[in-house]
Amino acid sequence: MRKYVLRYAVLGYLVMLLAVPVFVIAYRTFAHGLSPVWDALSSHAAVNALELSLLITAIAVPINVIFGVATGWFLARRKMPLPWLVNAVINMPFAMSPVIIGLSVFVLYGRTGWIGTYLFAHNIPVLFTWKAMVIATVFVSLPFVVREVVPVLEEIGTEQEQAAQVLGASALQGFFRVTLPAIRWAVVYGTILTVARALGEYGAVNLVSSGFVGQGLTLPLYVDNRVNQLDPTAAYSAGLLLALLSLIILVGMTAFASRRRRQT
Repeated sequence: MRKYVLRYAVLGYLVMLLAVPVFVIAYRTFAHGLSPVWDALSSHAAVNALELSLLITAIAVPINVIFGVATGWFLARRKMPLPWLVNAVINMPFAMSPVIIGLSVFVLYGRTGWIGTYLFAHNIPVLFTWKAMVIATVFVSLPFVVREVVPVLEEIGTEQEQAAQVLGASALQGFFRVTLPAIRWAVVYGTILTVARALGEYGAVNLVSSGFVGQGLTLPLYVDNRVNQLDPTAAYSAGLLLALLSLIILVGMTAFASRRRRQT
């Protein structure tokens, strides 16, 4: 009896924590019908916010996937100098507030920053553009692929890679034909996590965006802007769209995690 009480208590807690807020957002979104929702989501500002979110994600995710796989391989194979320092840098986004990350980008790329001074002198604007938002997003989503790849590489060992070298395969051939297929599900899972973080990031990009409606707002920033401008229909509609994107990502994570467990 106790185990059933505990199970239903946990289930009820999760429903109250996750399902109820999403249901409330959905209810408030469609409280006045479908037409206001469509008008809100098809507006120039909302479409631009979605496009900017997808653009930043499309740039940041491949960068972190390539960097994550390479760094994970060097860490797992003990070929990285000062691995403890590299691990500390990679884990910084987990331990540091995204606002601090955004502030760091602001300081570095500002008019008087270490990098910004050179960029402004050569008329290369970065701060308050999508470029600064990409940099902030890359930083906050940095660890996910690395943290998924390293344990798998350590588990599979180096025997297959050494066998490929003995058979005459080059380093690149061994990586793409032996190593990468062995870690592909870890890479996919880490990529999904990176996409989720990039799409939903608010704190870091908020400090480095221009804040202009229809130009410098990602979807999370657009929700905040509509709330501040007392436009609840647009805020709820964009929030529900973010929730649906998160749900799709969650389903993808669950499917890939199950498939990876079966293979393991």
